Amino acid sequence: MIAAIKPAGSNTRGLLAYLYGPGRHDEHTDPHIVAGFAMLGMPDPGRDPDATLTQLARHLDAPVHLRNGEFGKKVTDHVWHCPVRTAPEDRHLSDAEWGEIAQRIVAAAGIAPEGDDLACRWIAVRHADDHIHILATTVREDGRRPRLHDSGIRVGDACRQIEKDYGLRRLRKGDRTGTRAPTQDEMHKAQRLGWEQTSRDWLQGRIRAAIPHARTAEELLAYLEADGIAIKARRGPSGDLLGYAAGRPGDLNKDGEQVFHPGGKIAPDLTLPKLQARLEAGQPEEHPTARRNRPTTAWHQATEALDTFRTDLADDAHAQAHITALGELLEATSQKAPTQLRAELQAASKAFARAQRSQIRAEDRAARAIRNAARDIVHTATGPDGSALAALIAALLWAGITANRWHEAKGHAHQADAARQALHHLQAATDQALTPTLVVLEQRQPREEARRTFAQDVRAAVPDQADRIVTDPSWPALAALLADAEARGHQPHELLKEAAAQRELATARQPARVLITRLQHTSRNPSPNPRAEAARLRTTASVTGRQATAAQPPAVPGVRPNRRRR
Repeated sequence: MIAAIKPAGSNTRGLLAYLYGPGRHDEHTDPHIVAGFAMLGMPDPGRDPDATLTQLARHLDAPVHLRNGEFGKKVTDHVWHCPVRTAPEDRHLSDAEWGEIAQRIVAAAGIAPEGDDLACRWIAVRHADDHIHILATTVREDGRRPRLHDSGIRVGDACRQIEKDYGLRRLRKGDRTGTRAPTQDEMHKAQRLGWEQTSRDWLQGRIRAAIPHARTAEELLAYLEADGIAIKARRGPSGDLLGYAAGRPGDLNKDGEQVFHPGGKIAPDLTLPKLQARLEAGQPEEHPTARRNRPTTAWHQATEALDTFRTDLADDAHAQAHITALGELLEATSQKAPTQLRAELQAASKAFARAQRSQIRAEDRAARAIRNAARDIVHTATGPDGSALAALIAALLWAGITANRWHEAKGHAHQADAARQALHHLQAATDQALTPTLVVLEQRQPREEARRTFAQDVRAAVPDQADRIVTDPSWPALAALLADAEARGHQPHELLKEAAAQRELATARQPARVLITRLQHTSRNPSPNPRAEAARLRTTASVTGRQATAAQPPAVPGVRPNRRRR
């Protein structure tokens, strides 16, 4: 059940005309009152042919007119409006049940506390099977105004209990970190202008996309202005930035003026103070340009930065910071990834935005490495090679799983749901990014004898998961990668042990695939090339090299010998 309290209004008669009217598309049927502050003697235009909307409005507004006549300052924002709707799959509620629900909601809101004979006047109008509208005038019978602070939270809590009591669909409790739902006016305006998103939703996406490109709030606003977004900055006498509002091009009011939305109204984590804390938490690099001119470095460093998720989620403030920065890295990756992967990564980034914020205050400096990695990626001129991108997306997937688990452990239901939605898209992107590498590796798989040798390495390095790894459909590709790595001077046993220790494998759907992405990152072994092919042929030409290992000379300190010489 959803109860959406609307902004305060001033025209009781006008709202009644809508509630008792046909609706915008003739969707209103049989409008009538199901509950109210005092049913005796109250006119109901839906049931009494002699009653009028004007009579009902005067009846509700009587305390307002009385107060305005006695005091110099008139009350104008006195109309409280709250539609209450059940889920499509919920059972049909009777008028009596809707009346009881309305009474519980106005009591929770503070409009008409139980047992208060001097409370505000209100009615609940039903004009459809699945919802009612509660209208109240917020001047009490004694002339005082009701205390409505945090009424939305109290009403939400009441709805959760009502769902339980009436056997309705159970929704999760709000935590005041979600974005405001679009208003009817915003949705109608977007539809009229042919926009797929309302202005606030559109602006939120643009601001989040710009965050990895900036180091300060001033840079962020300049970047947004360069992107064609209207910005209204609020500054103090010293010129310091105190706040901002953003406007979508073409979003004009009735006077033809640009409509602006404050950052906090766009999303709770896009206020100026929160943006400043995030942006200024990154540490300036000594030679950022030199690093960004080496395109593969940024992608590998981003993968390495995500290793901090293994240890830093033990502290709540650090965990929140890392999850926030993870969203920025995911956004940066979606912007620079190849076209064929961009749709899934962008969908993951959009879904994860809700998982980025909770009521836990973040220690933003703790996530400096991830945030700097995101900035490096968006400033990298050239895209990554296939193996580097696959390794990063796989690391993002694992980090997303870790974030989801943390939110679940903390009882952050909305954030956990958002993380799960992002994981669905990240899994698809991971599979898509790794497919070309798997195809090439599987075509070059070593001979059966060599695969058995590498299987022994797997059982020695990862005994608990060995059976799952060697029966994974991608095991031949992993064996080919191990052959390449060995030909380059690495020891497969040590590489496997190091890759398995990075993150747990027990929950991996396809552990061999997971190891492939980790090995490509650990050994910096890119997609197969002619030199690697020649090395592989030398490595797998004979199966007698295992016995020759014992005859190798002692290892030279600082040099990683090739274990098998064939």
